[in-house]
Amino acid sequence: MTATAAPAEVQAPADPPVHKPSLRKRLVPYWLLLPGILWLLVFFVLPMIYQASTSVQTGSLEEGFKVTWHFQTYWDALTEYYPQFLRSLLYAGTATVLCLLLGYPLAYLIAFKAGRWRNLLLVLVIAPFFTSFLIRTLAWKTILADGGPVVEVLNTLHVLDVTSWLGVTQGDRVLATPLAVVCGLTYNFLPFMILPLYTSLERIDTRLHEAAGDLYARPSVTFRKVTFPLSMPGVVSGTLLTFIPASGDYVNAELLGSTDTRMIGNVIQSQYLRILDYPTAAALSFILMAIVLIMVTIYIRRAGTEDLV
Repeated sequence: MTATAAPAEVQAPADPPVHKPSLRKRLVPYWLLLPGILWLLVFFVLPMIYQASTSVQTGSLEEGFKVTWHFQTYWDALTEYYPQFLRSLLYAGTATVLCLLLGYPLAYLIAFKAGRWRNLLLVLVIAPFFTSFLIRTLAWKTILADGGPVVEVLNTLHVLDVTSWLGVTQGDRVLATPLAVVCGLTYNFLPFMILPLYTSLERIDTRLHEAAGDLYARPSVTFRKVTFPLSMPGVVSGTLLTFIPASGDYVNAELLGSTDTRMIGNVIQSQYLRILDYPTAAALSFILMAIVLIMVTIYIRRAGTEDLV
């Protein structure tokens, strides 16, 4: 009886040699990023450094400003102009809430119900961008003019009686009141809310709505459990794109408001161009940036989403 030979070991095929990209190819992404990095350095980082040095200077325009590390300017600016800071945050927050309440239904309509009219509605949303920010705000000055049709209708409906009692209007006029400033902010920044909301809603798979209906969920439950949570990236993005520029805006308060509705942007503009107190203006700018940055950080963490569109 002959012994059977052991089967020969099967050797695995050798892995193909790995060719490492050349140094030139590895540097291509960095070369592509270089123009953007240079742009940020020249037009963002360097001006920030210059403004930081300006905020700790002392002197006057005639004598010249010198860096003396005078940090007391920050405290003086904050204690003197804290009403304008609070007013700016209040107006910006109110306008952001109004933009969300107005923009979400419209974005929902465009994303799910517009059909062949979707592109037309999107064009209408961005149509205000075809004219300048200044012209759009001046248009509201005409719309809310004393004795105009809007004021007459509000008077007929006794709406101004309620708003006067709340302190957002004065008597039978809307111009030069907080309501006019908030209306201007809401109108000018509404597209910044609608577009991120639409982008987020448009990405939602409609089969999820059908699945919720198959589970006998009411439309309100479907919206609360499916649609709104999945649209949170758009909500966060839209509120940030609205609140951040609105908190530093000064055009609406300048054209639609009065001295009693001045925002911190008006104070900074006045310090730079009229009073010529550059250190105070720079300090106010950095204080506003710090406040907004802290609020945005807390808001993003509370929102619980990092998938921003």
